Amino acid sequence: MAIPLLICDDSNMARKQVKKSLPDGWDVDITYATNGVEGMDAIRNGQAEMMFLDLTMPEMDGYEVLDHVKAEGLKSVIIVISADIQPEARERVMAAGALDFIKKPINKEKLVGVLQKYGLL
Repeated sequence: MAIPLLICDDSNMARKQVKKSLPDGWDVDITYATNGVEGMDAIRNGQAEMMFLDLTMPEMDGYEVLDHVKAEGLKSVIIVISADIQPEARERVMAAGALDFIKKPINKEKLVGVLQKYGLL
């Protein structure tokens, strides 16, 4: 059964890059969101059992998404993918409930490694 996967990033190029980096043959049903508001709607609608989340987006950023997911008790495995590689950003998202943090630009080997590390493949 396909895993509902949400790719939430305001950059079309980044969304395409994440999709291209997904493991070959991984059974996922992909939904896209261009900001945190759309992302939260997708989570609430069951389209994000797993989520790749950018931090810097309009309307609602990734930090706010993590806060809302936690506050509403929603279930989604969230991996942050961001160009903000400051240690404080990583610490903040991990404390807010993200499973892991991958820096942009993403590459397939790194993504596959993270998924394998947590038994998600």
